[in-house]
Amino acid sequence: MIGDMIARIRKEKNMSKTELAKLTNINIGHLTHIEKGERNPSHKALRSICKALDIPYQPLMYTYDKFLSDDQEFYKAPYHIAYDKVIAVESVNNFIPCPSTLPSASLAVRVSDNAMAPKLTEGVYAYVELNSPLNNRDIGLFEFGNQILIRRFIVRRDKLVLRADNKDFEEISIYENDSFNIIGKIIGTDNGLIL
Repeated sequence: MIGDMIARIRKEKNMSKTELAKLTNINIGHLTHIEKGERNPSHKALRSICKALDIPYQPLMYTYDKFLSDDQEFYKAPYHIAYDKVIAVESVNNFIPCPSTLPSASLAVRVSDNAMAPKLTEGVYAYVELNSPLNNRDIGLFEFGNQILIRRFIVRRDKLVLRADNKDFEEISIYENDSFNIIGKIIGTDNGLIL
């Protein structure tokens, strides 16, 4: 997936592969293999690529060992990962313990409503694996319409849907031209639930 992300960002920044190769001192053939997903860049090479593309290193690093499923390729997962944003935290007093059973958790968010009840109820902490591409029916943390939402990710033939498990909440249809970001995958909760 990291190769898909690098290719996407390079194209969005109107940079040729030749230009990126020159700026990073990476052989263009090796860069081609990276973008095709045939090789992973070293950490040093990834830092050089990020510097040349003028983006932060860490958000891309989260995609390092991820591979795309057919569903993820269908909905173009790399186009819904926020590569130039990081999570903002308002207080350092907000650290909570991370269970050893969730080693890929990057952060925890307090569930703000009962849209995903009974699995995720208001007030529990949901652990998130950042920038993880989602499969059909995974529960994810999303940015959509200036809101942060926890919903089930549904892949349909004609659109994507963010669906609440609680039927009192409306499902959100996402169409091809809608802008939304997958922040990450919900992988567990502070009450011991592993998803």
